[in-house]
Amino acid sequence: MTACCFFSIYRYNSVSLGNSKLHKKHPLNLYLMNKQISKKYKSLDLFAGVGGIRMGFEKAGFETVFGNDFDAYCKITYDLNFKDVPLTVADISKVKSSDLPNFDILLGGFPCQPFSIAGYRRGFLDTGRGDLFFEIVRILRDKKPRAVFLENVKNLKSHDGGKTFKIISDALEDLGYHVKVKILNSVEYGNVPQNRERVYIVGFKSKKQYDAFEFPEPVKLSKTIADILEKNVDEKYYYTNSPLYPELNKTIKKNNVVYQWRRIYVRENKSGVCPTLTANMGMGGHNVPLIRDHKGIRKLTPRECARFQGFPDSYKLPKDFPDTKLYKQFGNSVTTTVIERVAKKISKALDVK
Repeated sequence: MTACCFFSIYRYNSVSLGNSKLHKKHPLNLYLMNKQISKKYKSLDLFAGVGGIRMGFEKAGFETVFGNDFDAYCKITYDLNFKDVPLTVADISKVKSSDLPNFDILLGGFPCQPFSIAGYRRGFLDTGRGDLFFEIVRILRDKKPRAVFLENVKNLKSHDGGKTFKIISDALEDLGYHVKVKILNSVEYGNVPQNRERVYIVGFKSKKQYDAFEFPEPVKLSKTIADILEKNVDEKYYYTNSPLYPELNKTIKKNNVVYQWRRIYVRENKSGVCPTLTANMGMGGHNVPLIRDHKGIRKLTPRECARFQGFPDSYKLPKDFPDTKLYKQFGNSVTTTVIERVAKKISKALDVK
């Protein structure tokens, strides 16, 4: 085929590339586009829940190659929103490292639990097999990704007198990772009106990339509780006909303020933001976030909880699904906007050669 014929086939739909123009279907342009796509850093999404960490990293340009959680209910919500790589429901201890695809960074919002550290010593990473963190250690050891990102409750640093966190730090260092740690509050770093302090652990194999990485700076909060609340809420969320209503009505007086039902009393959050959402907020009687609107006193809806965690309204909630499960899922999740900001910093650091 002559050059003239070749370009006549692709003469439409041109785009600029440097000082020249190539249409979108030009082979060179397609090659460059594919090359850019192949440059995406690949991530492994462990203890994935409903994909909050995945969402933040994908918005920062990462590509998810595997997702795992033990909760089958999470799969319903997760798969509704992530079609390309669905959630694998399995006990992570039963998943062989050799069965996992290659990846650049391991992501994990792992549960905080007492570690069985009785025989643990530096350089010997096979102890504590029954603990979920050591499943992360196993996969990091076997797959050797370039980076690791972990998220957990703030108290992880002081858990068991600091012993738990020391074991985590020692294990990551034994695997060759240079680690940086910081506690970030969603209200300060995610532009969402929720007080949620979490510890973020970021590790790099490369010392240069470790040196290049910095956690994001705080951002001014522009969103208010009023921005989060839905306008037309189903009657089922209201306490109007509840035996609790007379007691709630004594305390819950202000609009656009989130209160918390603490089993035996109601607490007003006077900071102007929502208190930390918890996994048990939908179980009734404890940590239930309440508000007063033009119709009366009600609990937050699952969609509002998703918004307080930074999930966009395009994130789908399954229909005919128990609200108790959705409350648990979003209480267990992460603030996606904080994750995205940290992920962008990680991506920038990984670009350092």
